[in-house]
Amino acid sequence: MLGERRDPAPDAATDGVGGTAAITPTVRQAARRGVFWVVLGIIAVGFVVVTALVRGDGGAAGIPLAADNPGLAGSKAVVEVLRDSGVDVRPVDSLAAARAAAGTGDDVTLFFSDPGGYLDADGLGEISGLASDIVVADPGFAALQALADGAVNAGGAPDADTAVAGCQVSAAERAGSATLGQKSLTAGGATDWTGCFADDDAFTLLQKAEDDGTLTLLADGSQLRNDSVAAEGNAALALGLLGAQPTLVWYQPTLADVVGGAAPTLGELSPDWVTPVIVLLGLVVVAAAVWQGRRFGALVIENLPVTVHAGETREGRARLYARTSSRLRAADALRIGTIGRLAARLGLARTTSVEEITGAAASVTRIPLAEVRNVLVDARPDSDRALVDLSGRLVDLELAVTAATEVGSAAEPASVPPSTERMGS
Repeated sequence: MLGERRDPAPDAATDGVGGTAAITPTVRQAARRGVFWVVLGIIAVGFVVVTALVRGDGGAAGIPLAADNPGLAGSKAVVEVLRDSGVDVRPVDSLAAARAAAGTGDDVTLFFSDPGGYLDADGLGEISGLASDIVVADPGFAALQALADGAVNAGGAPDADTAVAGCQVSAAERAGSATLGQKSLTAGGATDWTGCFADDDAFTLLQKAEDDGTLTLLADGSQLRNDSVAAEGNAALALGLLGAQPTLVWYQPTLADVVGGAAPTLGELSPDWVTPVIVLLGLVVVAAAVWQGRRFGALVIENLPVTVHAGETREGRARLYARTSSRLRAADALRIGTIGRLAARLGLARTTSVEEITGAAASVTRIPLAEVRNVLVDARPDSDRALVDLSGRLVDLELAVTAATEVGSAAEPASVPPSTERMGS
């Protein structure tokens, strides 16, 4: 409404010169500007938390089953107990270092885990000759083909959580029972493999007796993890398998074992959560650019190098209003000019409200207050014809006020504003 635009806000402070309102932003307004960034931060934190929960143990710090990893997925607890028992544990991270640490292989147990698949077929083939007893945790397809001659295959996820040993392997018998983890192995019809901790036709542990030692396969090696080694007989199983010899070589391949391959990319070296976080930040930047890019800020007044006549400005603005069918905006522009001229004609201050100007105009012209208010405030033209009619009514009202306030007129003095009772009538 036009009247609402011209009335000063009740809580606004005027500067005393021209009645310009200076409004200080409230705390609510300032906080409202930061709502977007607060909500955005909450979404980002929630995304990271959900990603961590979905990834589960994969997001645990450190390398899974690493000898020096004290995290949930590490195996430092088993390694420390073995060392306290007198076993010489030698962690290595390359095939050359494992070869040097194992020496001749006599009286040596080799623990091997390569879920990343760093070793090629030749390197996997060399593993079987490094030690008398070999324990392989979480073997992949290539490791099964190289170490078990393809006789052992993956058996899927077990249905049960725990199982009894049910075999003649001494370490498993001493353990009694163990957790089954998330993977299992099957030996098919091979009779030279002994299966322990069965779940239907699949096993958590398979062992094959060699001429000079044993080869043991653990389906996922979860029995050696810090967070599950104390469950069931996992600790006894780990100590029985890894502590049978005085020396234990703990070998987990790294990039040092990659021969002839291309240098790892930044994506391969980065944690799994980096890519989704970068994508999320990119979407945030795009959203912020779209959100803020449409706000051009306050208009800046500049002195034009040429003089633009008022008629040209009026015609240009009229064409814009006509093109966008902004009849109400055009009507408001006409009303603002009329109200300003009426205030000057009636001798009222520039800060006078529309209601007071309406009442004064009705008083001096003897036109009903409702009709004057309809012309100056309430009428909303819904067609071009209605806009033209309103323009004519504004001209008629201005002429009536001019005639009523001329010198010698019988109307009331213009300098005397109408009473409150009369304006409200």
